[in-house]
Amino acid sequence: MTAKKESHLWDGFHRRTILQIGAVGVCGLTLADFLRADTRSALDSSYRKRSIVNVWLAGGASHLDTFDMKPDAPAEFRGEFESIATRIPGVRICEHLPRIAERLDRMALIRSLTGMVDSHDGAMNATGWPPGNMKNLGGRPNIGSVVSKLQGPTNGNVPTAVAMISGYNPSEQAYFRSAGFLGPAFDCYTPDSEDGRANLTARLITQDRLSLLTRLDTLRRDLDARGNIQAMDAYTERAVQFVTSREFADALDITREPPAVRQRYGIGVDYRSRGAPLAKSNLGQQNARFLMARRLIECGARCVNVTWEEGAARRWDTHQDNFNALRNELLPPFDIGLSAFFDDLESRGMLEDVLVLVWGEFGRTPRINKDAGRDHYAPAASALLFGGGLKVGQVIGSTTRNGDLPADRPIQFQQMFATLYRHLGIDPVQATLVDTNNRPQYLITHTDSIRELTG
Repeated sequence: MTAKKESHLWDGFHRRTILQIGAVGVCGLTLADFLRADTRSALDSSYRKRSIVNVWLAGGASHLDTFDMKPDAPAEFRGEFESIATRIPGVRICEHLPRIAERLDRMALIRSLTGMVDSHDGAMNATGWPPGNMKNLGGRPNIGSVVSKLQGPTNGNVPTAVAMISGYNPSEQAYFRSAGFLGPAFDCYTPDSEDGRANLTARLITQDRLSLLTRLDTLRRDLDARGNIQAMDAYTERAVQFVTSREFADALDITREPPAVRQRYGIGVDYRSRGAPLAKSNLGQQNARFLMARRLIECGARCVNVTWEEGAARRWDTHQDNFNALRNELLPPFDIGLSAFFDDLESRGMLEDVLVLVWGEFGRTPRINKDAGRDHYAPAASALLFGGGLKVGQVIGSTTRNGDLPADRPIQFQQMFATLYRHLGIDPVQATLVDTNNRPQYLITHTDSIRELTG
């Protein structure tokens, strides 16, 4: 079998992201890490079912044209869209988000997010740290890798952390899968999502299982020569269980969902916005990730990082033609997919345990540029949260008249992470990770949770 064929052995996946037997291990865990994870995962029972979904609006969504509209600002700031009422009295959001508006009383909106940097790589959304922090040691780990290291799996058939990234410029999204200085043993499991599919078939699992067992047998002999065969037996059993898990394969196969469910997410459904030409974006590719996130969490995943973007070069990075891009390509499918995801979690009784955070790497410039676009803007942005037992139906913070700076209650990026970590049962004040120089590193420096959300 050629290396090229082997790397795509599983339909919809790059096999190298799953199987790294020789130097690393299976599914991002070395032998020692895999066995230690079982001991680490003795979580308090109240936290074992808790999980997070970290949704990155890649490119930086315009806060002024989504959740923090400024109808009283001059025309060169307020833009083309009208605002609509939501289920929170007095709170209005963009007219192209009607489904989210209907559910906002069960969500929380932050309008004073600040402290970003002008960088598209998503480092701060994935790790809480600016890009390049501790680069000489491999960089900071993303939140899913931190959970894998500190708490380990709750279900041996399912990876602790999954990163569902798009096929557009994967290097910008590396932070969402990278374990940084923790090493590749704790990288997030990363399906190949370039065509919107992540399905495994029984035939290919069987075929790959034979290849896996051959490699494990070779490694078993090597370990036996060093007196480690007993540990290898335990590892082999767990590794094969994971890689050939029907439970995990089924979770990744969204075609097992009834057609009506997939249609609610807009998967494979064309849509038009006010008679506009058919949208260019691949709606199925984007919203399938929401549905797959729900299925993975139901199986025991604790952190799912999701990239949601148009898929073409523009994404949410609307330097030109901002309003047509949002009106016809971005906001309608996003409104459909996120609302369906919310409804799914709510109807299945999962909202108390699953905390969902939706945000971009920065906002967009308040003043519209000469190309009818908005440029990068780090001083202010918005974020949307729901689930996780949060106090919802509220808006936290505000920005000035033209949306250029927080007017009150500025929220730092790391405060969002403090809220996420505490939801998972990790105390950001006490928890540390040991870097490659054997020095303890705190997870974040701003350790205050957002008190309005958690009380």
